[in-house]
Amino acid sequence: MTDLNRRGLMYVLSSPSGAGKTTITKALLKNNDNLQISISATTRPRRAGEVHGQDYFFVDHNAFRDMVDNGEMLEHAKVFDNYYGTPRAPVEKALAEGKDIIFDIDWQGTQQLFELAAEDLVRVFILPPSRAALEKRLRERSRTTLESEEQIRGRMDKAADEMSHYTEYDYIIINSDIEAAITQAQTILSAERFKRRRLNGLSDFVRGLKEGL
Repeated sequence: MTDLNRRGLMYVLSSPSGAGKTTITKALLKNNDNLQISISATTRPRRAGEVHGQDYFFVDHNAFRDMVDNGEMLEHAKVFDNYYGTPRAPVEKALAEGKDIIFDIDWQGTQQLFELAAEDLVRVFILPPSRAALEKRLRERSRTTLESEEQIRGRMDKAADEMSHYTEYDYIIINSDIEAAITQAQTILSAERFKRRRLNGLSDFVRGLKEGL
């Protein structure tokens, strides 16, 4: 009998700020031993306490540009004066070993991943239950982050643009209850792990079963 080895998957969670993406991501990482978060490369300076290869892969602008030119990035973007991107090699190694990778990226990064690795990709978009609920969450969070009224309004404006891309995702979670949203995200992940195309050696396995009948 042929042993079945599952190919890993890339699990993308996207949402406007304040919709609960970070909370759901942390819960999935806690509840799934075979799930790890994607580590981005960045050209921004390392902050106190950050570890290379754990928080980010810290590289200079020339090295980052070379990685892009050599096809070593799955996706990348410029944020203000620095670049961020997903190195290809660690992700492909993990997928080949049957490990799943979770991504906390926006719709633009998701589009780039889809162009390069659609078969490995699972795209989930998280929506707030209402505009009022999203604004309430942002204002509650601002008590800790000390964001200004202008910054809150900016996040609300950006949310409207981000939510217009929901049709580009495979699944939608409306986060009206965080525990229910976590359960839905876990259900999607569990089901996607059993997709036929992710099971290596399945044809030989079934052929062996048939020969034994």
